[in-house]
Amino acid sequence: MSEEKDKEPSKEEAAINHAYAKTRKSLIARLDNWEDQRTWDEFYQTYWRLIYSVAIKAGLRPEEAFDCVQETILSIAKQSKKKLYDPEQGSFKTWLMNMTRWRINDQFRKRKKDTAMASSGWDDERKTAVIDRIEDPKGEVLERLWDVEWKKGIADAALARVKGQVSPKQYQIFDYYVIREWDATKVQDKLNVSMAQVYLAKHRVGAVLKKELAKLEDEVE
Repeated sequence: MSEEKDKEPSKEEAAINHAYAKTRKSLIARLDNWEDQRTWDEFYQTYWRLIYSVAIKAGLRPEEAFDCVQETILSIAKQSKKKLYDPEQGSFKTWLMNMTRWRINDQFRKRKKDTAMASSGWDDERKTAVIDRIEDPKGEVLERLWDVEWKKGIADAALARVKGQVSPKQYQIFDYYVIREWDATKVQDKLNVSMAQVYLAKHRVGAVLKKELAKLEDEVE
């Protein structure tokens, strides 16, 4: 393992990882009686970071963002059982965005209600302004956030799936050489591997990544 990989996660990363695990466990428990529990677990692992990132950038606090993640996916699961999503009415990407938007708004309304009797002042005015922007009927602010995070989220989800299909060493080589764009010689020296191993990892992991990206695109369609 490289020195970078041996570093302990930051406090923020540790907190996010802990909240992720806790939220995932709670979500799966609430899906306890459903036959497709495993499918929804995979759905959660694929889209949680997308929903979380958009919620954070929309102005929610971390704990609110994780509540938003859980409630969004639960809402989608319930609607899915009733077959309320119709592909002919629009893309899954837009549908998921709207489901997320409504849950973000729910969190802002909850915050507003919880602080209704607290002192107002500048900070409350700023929060209200954020709510107004996110609840804009045109949804321009959230749509821009969504487009950026969607691309990143799909790539991250595909990479997460790839990790389970290749060796840790090959993935690490691919991470340094392709994702971080290190020079091949630097990768050789850092990981003590041959040039052939570098190029082999690029080819093999790249092929798996391409396959997973295609599968995700098919799922979205």
